[in-house]
Amino acid sequence: MLFGSPAIHAVEVITNITADTASITTTQLRRIYSMRQVRWANGVPITIFVLSSTSEIHQKFCKETLRLFPYQLDRIWDKLTFSGMGVGPTLVTSEKELIKAVKSTTGAIGYIENIDEVSDVNLLKIDE
Repeated sequence: MLFGSPAIHAVEVITNITADTASITTTQLRRIYSMRQVRWANGVPITIFVLSSTSEIHQKFCKETLRLFPYQLDRIWDKLTFSGMGVGPTLVTSEKELIKAVKSTTGAIGYIENIDEVSDVNLLKIDE
């Protein structure tokens, strides 16, 4: 253990309580973030909230959780948007804004680093 080093937090995936799911596979999560799965199992539409591609949390989420590079997601979202086949996720400017958006949006999903201060959302368990 290194003394004086900052605490290392894992990036956690959160959903609005209407998503009604406790766990998800990495493959399912990748399908959601690549906009190929647009509804939860209960039929509720999925709304995705993300931080900027330059955000350390976003980069960590992409690499460690989705096992993709941030630029790969950007390309998927750009292709959907520019082709008219869909729209990309909703960009928020901070974790606090992301949490507020997920809490208040039916079917929403997002990711945060500090889960300690969050309530009224589902914390998804990621199965391999």
